[in-house]
Amino acid sequence: MRGALEGRGIRPQVFFLEASDEALIRRYSETRHRHPLAENRSIVSAIRLERRLLDSIRAEADVVIDTTDLPLRELRERLFARLAELEPDRMTIQLISFGYKLGIPLEADIVLDTRFLQNPYYVPELREQSGLTEPVREYVLGQPGATRFLELVDQLLEFSIPAFEAEGKSRLTIGIGCTGGFHRSIVLAEEIATRLRAAGHDPVAVLHRELEPR
Repeated sequence: MRGALEGRGIRPQVFFLEASDEALIRRYSETRHRHPLAENRSIVSAIRLERRLLDSIRAEADVVIDTTDLPLRELRERLFARLAELEPDRMTIQLISFGYKLGIPLEADIVLDTRFLQNPYYVPELREQSGLTEPVREYVLGQPGATRFLELVDQLLEFSIPAFEAEGKSRLTIGIGCTGGFHRSIVLAEEIATRLRAAGHDPVAVLHRELEPR
């Protein structure tokens, strides 16, 4: 695959994430996921077989990151830092959905408030579903206010992104908030990210802060 891409003038960058056996065993136990290679093996044997199968990919990786004791937020920072090194003239964009009751992300350069929209929390069949589900997405985006909001955000970012790039900013962080950070902000963060990618901005990353384990 890598050779085929390079033959077309594309230089792919391979990021390889790994962790200690102990950390992987703990993660499988906590998530109750079954290792795909553990059909007739113990989890330890499955992990060791997986390492052997991936040895050649790891050897060719441009970046190897040990995630054993690495918090998700720090992992994200390392990935963004590496992307900035690879494309120093291209600004990376990060969107963070959040809940106002838990505070505004300190790293946000732009903050967008979605609390004017009707809250799916008060719809019993939607309350326990996050903004990543289709019913909640349809409920939020189906509101006339959401359509107008997105139009205005498009205009704001069309103006501000080139201005930030001209100032030499390497990363732009946009916070999108609602009351709890579980419904409206997630839907709109995903929608804005989709629009940014369609407009040719890359890389664009999305983090849903209130869905992260605490």
